[in-house]
Amino acid sequence: MRKLLLTSVAVLGTTASLAMADDVKIGVFLGFTGPIESLVAQMAPGAEAAIAEVSASGKFMGGNTVSAVRADTTCVDAAAATAAAERLITSDKVSGIVGGDCSGVTTATLTNVAMPNGMVMISPSATSPALSTIEDNGLFFRTAPSDARQGVVMTEIIMDRGIKEVALTYTNNDYGKGLADAFATAYEAAGGTITINTSHEDGKADYSAEVGALAAAGGEVLVVAGYLDQGGKGIIQGALDTGAFDTFVLPDGMVGDALPAAIGSDLDGSFGQAPGTDSPGAGKLAEMADGFDATSPFSAESYDAAALILLAMQAANSSAPADYKGKVFDVANAPGEKILPGELGKALDILASGGEIDYVGASNVELIGAGESAGNYREIEIKDKAVSTVGYR
Repeated sequence: MRKLLLTSVAVLGTTASLAMADDVKIGVFLGFTGPIESLVAQMAPGAEAAIAEVSASGKFMGGNTVSAVRADTTCVDAAAATAAAERLITSDKVSGIVGGDCSGVTTATLTNVAMPNGMVMISPSATSPALSTIEDNGLFFRTAPSDARQGVVMTEIIMDRGIKEVALTYTNNDYGKGLADAFATAYEAAGGTITINTSHEDGKADYSAEVGALAAAGGEVLVVAGYLDQGGKGIIQGALDTGAFDTFVLPDGMVGDALPAAIGSDLDGSFGQAPGTDSPGAGKLAEMADGFDATSPFSAESYDAAALILLAMQAANSSAPADYKGKVFDVANAPGEKILPGELGKALDILASGGEIDYVGASNVELIGAGESAGNYREIEIKDKAVSTVGYR
């Protein structure tokens, strides 16, 4: 009998130990293929760094571990993205999703998958202004600012350089159209003239027709609201080859080392902006980053998106989205002790003891409105075939 009792105690102990070591899964839902895959190569490790930091602390929800599960949005294929998100939820059993990345696939996934399944999504890079007002049942947040803000910042950068007339081309999707509309409104209100405002498709082998129309309209510079690994790059190369334009304005989807590496020195002198900050948190993540570039666009926002999901879970003491979705604002904003990258273990301790945190993170997180970043931007210029930071706004 005593042996049986001891065995029972041992089994109970093992069961308790297993319960304490339950693994919570977080989906890292980004475009590992497609027109921004060079950016995603730095974004995904950013999110996974936060997940690893929390798991290694041993302080998450009583000792539970956390792991990342990758899934490909493709950035542009809504059907493929929604199928991948369904697999994350139904097969992989994730409890939260970092993503999507591009605005169109994010909108489709939120509407068709996340909302019906009650799943929290925090996007590090979906910037369409339409996402500010979309019905989301309190499930959707983003650590990137809306392009309504980027349109104003881009206008300021262009006007500060004395440029009063531009041509504009945008990728024909939610991201491109939303940014083009926001920029056109801001630029024209500031007294600028847009000679042509036209879309282009990604994935084409030849952009001579589009470049011809842009050249005919003219302008001091060409604003390319596209993707650096596909159509945007093709438009720029075509414009350079024909002499149509020699200077380009590069919004966030065009900012990355892959573009000057592909184009070469002809891109020198082009300029633009992407979300970014020179805050202590950004510097801390850059110091911590192991095997990825934390200064690459949306890498910091990816770390912060994953951190917010996990800290909200800790605040709710639950990994169920219905329980923790209401805690995202609480951990992201004041009041509370400010938390930077590398301090997630400290944040978990504070929350476990009933305290409050103000997660600042790597991108100066401050959620406004329906749950999006207030917005900080890094002004860039291409110099010596590389992206160079020239200021912050």
